[in-house]
Amino acid sequence: MRLLLIRHAIAEDRFEFARSGKSDYHRPLTARGRRRMEKAAVGLRTLIPGLDVLATSPLTRAVQTAEIVAAAFDGIALDRVDALGTGDLQAFVEWLGECEPDDVIAAVGHEPHMSDWAARLLTGGRHDFTAVKKGSAMLLELTPPVTPGTAVLLWFLAPAQLRRLAE
Repeated sequence: MRLLLIRHAIAEDRFEFARSGKSDYHRPLTARGRRRMEKAAVGLRTLIPGLDVLATSPLTRAVQTAEIVAAAFDGIALDRVDALGTGDLQAFVEWLGECEPDDVIAAVGHEPHMSDWAARLLTGGRHDFTAVKKGSAMLLELTPPVTPGTAVLLWFLAPAQLRRLAE
């Protein structure tokens, strides 16, 4: 199983959006974030020819990012997974257990969950792995059943690197 962890693209400023009176749950991507993610998604497609599953946090900015990724991968359907929004790694691992062992799964989520999950899947513990910038992605290889400390990092690319792959 391969797991592509993707952090959502650049969203509206949290403090400015709060002034709208709307919940942060609904905070959308910026136009710049959309444009950059569209190019990054093309870069992702050069590295990964196809996805079997595309999961997303239910928060608006993640769903919008996942929709951009879906478009780059021939319109694959989105699967909203609450654990990607809440940061519940155990629930996410249980969800992964429902996937096929040979699946290529993309999961769009948030910080600090993405870096925490990567560290825990790779090392089994909570370590400062790295900061996951908005729009960046990493590919992990997992052997079911998924357990912390057993993943292998195949690559980790910043958004600018993904966009360069699209050129």
